[in-house]
Amino acid sequence: MRARGSTDTDKIVRRKMSSGITAVGIFLFFGAIMASLAGATLTWPGTSYDRIWSLNPTAHKQLAIFGKPIGILFLLLSATLAVAATGWFKRRLWGWRLAVVVIATQALGDLVNFFRGDWLGGGVGFSIAAALLLYLLSPAVRAAFNRDILP
Repeated sequence: MRARGSTDTDKIVRRKMSSGITAVGIFLFFGAIMASLAGATLTWPGTSYDRIWSLNPTAHKQLAIFGKPIGILFLLLSATLAVAATGWFKRRLWGWRLAVVVIATQALGDLVNFFRGDWLGGGVGFSIAAALLLYLLSPAVRAAFNRDILP
C-alpha cells in the first residue's frame, strides 16, 4: 500500500535527492580531512606529511610564507566543515545554513580569483561552487532540513 499522495515519481525524486544530500555530506567531510591535513602540515612543518604538498607545490609555496597562523586557520576551517557535515547528515537546519555559508564563501573566493587573473581556476571553481549552491538552495533540499515542512 502506498501512502496517500505518494507516487512512484515521488519515490524516485526522494531517492535521487537523498543521494545528492549524501554526496554533499561526504564532500563536506572530505573537505574537513583535506583542510586538517593542510593545517597540520602548515602549523607543524617538517613532518613526513609534508610530501603531500608535491601534489600542489604552488599552493604550498604561497601558503607557507604565512607560517603557523595560516595553518591554524585551516584547522579552524576543518572543524567548521566537520561540524557542517555532522549537522548536514543529521538534517539540522543549522547544518544546512552552515553548508550554504561555506559554499557561498568558496564561490566568492573563486570569483575574486577569477577577477584577479586566474581565469581557469577561478572560473571553473566559481562554476562548480555556484552549481552546488543552487542545489543547496533548491526548495527540495531546503525542505529536507526544515522540520516544519516535513510530515
